[in-house]
Amino acid sequence: MNLKEKILVLDFGSQYTQLIARRVRENKVYSEILPFNFPLDKIKEFAPKGIILSGGPSSVYDKKAPFPDMGIFELGIPVLGICYGMQVMAYCLGGKVAKAVKREYGRSELKIDSTSDLFKGTGKKWQGAKGKGKGTKNTSPLVTRHSSLVTVVWMSHGDRIEQYPSGFKPIARTDNSPVAAIADKKRNFFALQFHPEVVHTVEGNRILKNFLVNICKCRPEWTMKSFIETATQEIKEKTGKSGVVCAISGGVDSAVTAVLINRVVKKQLTCIFVDNGVLRTGEAIKVENTLKKHFRMKIICVDASGRFMRKLKGVADPEKKRKIIGNEFIKVFEEQAKKLKGDAKRPGAKYLAQGTLYPDVIESVSFKGPSATIKSHHNVGGLLKHMKLKLIEPLRELFKDEVRALGRELGMPEEIINRHPFPGPGLAIRIIGEVTEKRCNILRKADAIVLEEIKRAGFYNELWQAFAVLLPVKTVGVMGDERTYENVIAVRAVKSLDGMTADWARLPFDILGIISNRIINEVKGVNRVVYDISSKPPSTIEWE
Repeated sequence: MNLKEKILVLDFGSQYTQLIARRVRENKVYSEILPFNFPLDKIKEFAPKGIILSGGPSSVYDKKAPFPDMGIFELGIPVLGICYGMQVMAYCLGGKVAKAVKREYGRSELKIDSTSDLFKGTGKKWQGAKGKGKGTKNTSPLVTRHSSLVTVVWMSHGDRIEQYPSGFKPIARTDNSPVAAIADKKRNFFALQFHPEVVHTVEGNRILKNFLVNICKCRPEWTMKSFIETATQEIKEKTGKSGVVCAISGGVDSAVTAVLINRVVKKQLTCIFVDNGVLRTGEAIKVENTLKKHFRMKIICVDASGRFMRKLKGVADPEKKRKIIGNEFIKVFEEQAKKLKGDAKRPGAKYLAQGTLYPDVIESVSFKGPSATIKSHHNVGGLLKHMKLKLIEPLRELFKDEVRALGRELGMPEEIINRHPFPGPGLAIRIIGEVTEKRCNILRKADAIVLEEIKRAGFYNELWQAFAVLLPVKTVGVMGDERTYENVIAVRAVKSLDGMTADWARLPFDILGIISNRIINEVKGVNRVVYDISSKPPSTIEWE
């Protein structure tokens, strides 16, 4: 990325690593994630204006604990350590880290001892234990000052700093962590025991902005307009005069991918929409009409529903479902690409374009660091090892909100941009257990009712996602004076900014009641509806 203002995030395995990068970009500063052990010479070549060390599940005393190249502390640029990143910074620079007597997870009150630099403009007046404007008595030998300001932060750690390195001073604390933040202001080294990147840290964005602007001296130049300029050049250089096939799923990611690539290669692009048998009602027709009407693209619709359903027969394991669907998608695309032999006006296809995003990658494989795998994504974990088409993923480094902003910059209609995310494996991962045509039809009808009522009530644009899930259980019911033993539908509705974290939506009871009554009365085979009130984490948004 040809930008001078950029931040490097070194990944030590935290599931929040991508969120750190997203928060940096929200402040219009480009960020990129690289593995914790990225070579020092490559870091120098990247030329960041600052480095952020992410959190992670390890302890610095583990046998295989991840450590960065010590040379990063000699580059003369600011470094911010977060959670494990704080511990690894302290340990590498001569401090001591130990297991905390009491592990600290969740909401915590942070008492700020220094309101300059990192904590500038943060915190509110703290009334102390007795509400008289004074802090409680401090018994820690590490902290000598009393705090007058407090803010709410999100903790998630089992280790803590017992002795900070030479040159550092504590700048904030909690009741359980006497050293919750430290700073070596001479070298512009800062470290936080909490996670400023999560929404639960009330002033987290202000803290990160202070690091970016006040400490790293970054100027806000990362915008979707600048991304388009860079991506356009990269697509042009990569594809040349070769043909490109773009996988269209009906979601905003693939639609934006198609429009962006079409902007560059024009007649070299052919969009392919595959009906895999696990789509929502009317999905294929809606997608075809949208692309043809708004963008006049060439689109081929392939009905491969029977083929996919045969492959999924008897399969209940969600990972197998994802990989089967991913593999079949690629096979279909390659078959279609062979038919596009090309001529002087439209060259044959050599590239497959996909709408893969940052969250798809981080939840699938540890492609840049040791982050734990949550699930495979069909774009990432289901690709054939010997795929003949070359892959092109122009949105791979973007988050969903950035993709929507990109779509607006490209002039796409709001009806496409604001569509709720729909997974590539479709209803297959919303049907818990085996996927059959009968079960698909039940879920389609139920899902359509959920979306109809959410839209009618005016909640659609307030939600990140809303959908139905078919559970692998049956319950007893009474319908028309007869005993029934039918399926259960779970309704899921969440609010989120990025999909990395999410909270269940507090929909009004009357709306839930209407949805439940309609599903039970209109969908044959369902006699019970339940509402999912789980947040992410610990749950995921999708059920599989």
